[in-house]
Amino acid sequence: MAIKPGKLMVKRTFIIMLVVIVALSGVSSVSLFNIMVLKGEEYQTKASEQQLYDSLVTAPRGDIYDRNMQVLATSSTAWTVYITPNAIKKIKKADQRDAVRDTIAKGLSEILGVEYDTVYKNTDKNSYYVIVKKKIEKSVADKVRKFIADNKLTKYIGLDETTKRYYPNDSLASVVLGFVGSDEQGLSGIESFYDNELTGIAGRVVAAKNALGTDMPFTYEKVEEAVKGNSLVLTLDSYIQYTAEKYLETAIAQNKVAERGAAVVMNVNTGAILAMAVKGDFNPNEPFVLSAVDQARVDAETDEAKKSTLRSELLNRQWRNKVISDSYEPGSVFKVITASIAIEENLINKNNTFYCNGHTSVAGQRYGCWKHGGHGTQMLQQAIANSCNPAFITIGQLVGVSTFSKYFKAFGFAEKTGIDLPGESRSTYHKQENMGVVELASSSFGQTFNVTPIQMMAAVSAAVNGGYLVQPHLVSKAINQENKVVSTTTTTYKRQVISKTTSQTMRELMGFVAQNGAKNSLVPGYKIGAKTGTSQKVAKIQATGDTYLYISSCMTIAPIDNPEIAVLVMLDEPKGSNYYGGVISAPVNAKIMADVLPYLGYEPSYSEEEIKKLAIDVPDAVGLTLNEAKAKVTGAKLEYKIVGSGDKVVRQLPEVGKKVATGGVVILYTEDADTAKVTVPNFTGYTATEVNTMAARLGLNIEFSGNIAISGLRAYSQSIASGTEVEVGTIVTVYFRDESAVD
Repeated sequence: MAIKPGKLMVKRTFIIMLVVIVALSGVSSVSLFNIMVLKGEEYQTKASEQQLYDSLVTAPRGDIYDRNMQVLATSSTAWTVYITPNAIKKIKKADQRDAVRDTIAKGLSEILGVEYDTVYKNTDKNSYYVIVKKKIEKSVADKVRKFIADNKLTKYIGLDETTKRYYPNDSLASVVLGFVGSDEQGLSGIESFYDNELTGIAGRVVAAKNALGTDMPFTYEKVEEAVKGNSLVLTLDSYIQYTAEKYLETAIAQNKVAERGAAVVMNVNTGAILAMAVKGDFNPNEPFVLSAVDQARVDAETDEAKKSTLRSELLNRQWRNKVISDSYEPGSVFKVITASIAIEENLINKNNTFYCNGHTSVAGQRYGCWKHGGHGTQMLQQAIANSCNPAFITIGQLVGVSTFSKYFKAFGFAEKTGIDLPGESRSTYHKQENMGVVELASSSFGQTFNVTPIQMMAAVSAAVNGGYLVQPHLVSKAINQENKVVSTTTTTYKRQVISKTTSQTMRELMGFVAQNGAKNSLVPGYKIGAKTGTSQKVAKIQATGDTYLYISSCMTIAPIDNPEIAVLVMLDEPKGSNYYGGVISAPVNAKIMADVLPYLGYEPSYSEEEIKKLAIDVPDAVGLTLNEAKAKVTGAKLEYKIVGSGDKVVRQLPEVGKKVATGGVVILYTEDADTAKVTVPNFTGYTATEVNTMAARLGLNIEFSGNIAISGLRAYSQSIASGTEVEVGTIVTVYFRDESAVD
């Protein structure tokens, strides 16, 4: 039977459609197989990238403590403000979109102190995450949150929690601690050297997000907690650090020091650094802010390129740790080392004598002594107390180039100390093959070579601690976030340089120097050893032509019978009337020692002369009858003066707890008393006895600074300027020192 044309057409169409459907199904199957199997992992990753937001959670940086667990550096919670421009772009109406951009730019610029134009441009970027400002405090973050809520901007503005480094003591120990950058990475000091130790392990938050970048409901969030970095406990003591910085800063101001100053306090037996001060320094909370003086220099520069260069130079200068990064000619402090070498090698002893007529010559090179006319014949202890260059040139020649070079290396001057701080410099010196008798002559008294202050501290410590060169260090231990100790630092003995017998002799010599040469280093009640130094900056003098360029320094050791504490003070380019280390640096050593030794538990033992000069605590007489007050004041070995005609004390001057010299006057004011005034005189240049007499006549009290039990000391400064009108009974601190020119 013949098939009708119409039915045939339908059948063909059906067959064709079936073939097409099968073919399409095959293609789809192949495509689906390709997507799900062959490229399944690739497409799954892309989908996850679009739907999942993986954000890091900043790990808190480990804290830094002093040896008494006082916080020196810590990390507090802060917030990063960001905007989501791609979410803003999804606002369909242009006028509404522009209004949102304007609102965001106005609000955030006012709250965060950023430029309106910058924020406004950022709202049009092709991104879901643009940072507006990092590390804002909670008070500012709260303002941002309120702004978001008030303007219903939750989709467009967010805050991420992060951390911010904080230094609670501002500039205290800043060159030691260093600072961190915007990414919390250590950039200098302890923060840099121990960056890996302090840096924690970041956490993660993986969360599902929708096309607008906001959280999707009923989806998962995976959180990996951040792990805080290890904390460090330093050998530094905040009180000792503060003491060193305080007195150093005063000395810099008084002596118009041009190139900053440094002070180090170290345990000679362990190498533990108790204080490391450099002034001027900076505030690590604002490390890129210059001092007012330096900023004025930058502002005065009109050339923009030069201004930028100058600013960078001054910033690097204030960050630079002078104790470890700047080398200097140590001058006569080095005579401790020269003497140690010669004594150890049995070339000299305490009975040797040396003659000085004011100069000496070596291979045609003339060397002068600081004392014109010379010191004449002197024993070894006198030669070192007199800081006599000709005597030590003679000692150096006895030692010879080979032996000098051997011990120079043994004392650590040819290598870095290895202190746990970045940027330690090497010394520059005459190598043995290049050293002749002339170079040996200048080297024997500490000139024509450069070492760092920390090298000098370690070497002198070795000379007095029994002969052991120890490695200076600043970190005593590291602890984790559970406060468990994960590492400790032990004393590193590099080598024994000299014998205990030689070391004992050096202690005796340094004790003699303090009593007979560096008198300004003495501290009432304590046995101090000392050596001062004054060196010319030869290279800079030759480069600039300025001949008045000196480094004044002093090294002190205490207690000298059984040393533990060493103090080194260095003033770089003082511009005052006197530049000798024994005159301007030694008093700083004495002030530091006077505060540090009793703080560390060393009991003073006063001589009869020192007892007479001791300061007395002023008793409390307020509220007592006149008779009771008189008895209490006189019982404290003080005088009194009554102002007013009442019969009860309502006020006194000095106040209770203040210290005045024996025989000082306490002014007792009664109910109807009028305040009595007196003009402060100029005490400069007078002896302690003369100052006391002048003050007593006026009814003023004196607090003496300096060991006034030593004869020959005269006042060189006072806490209240002459001509100032003050109340009767006011305490004036008067500073005394031996003005004799000691190198």
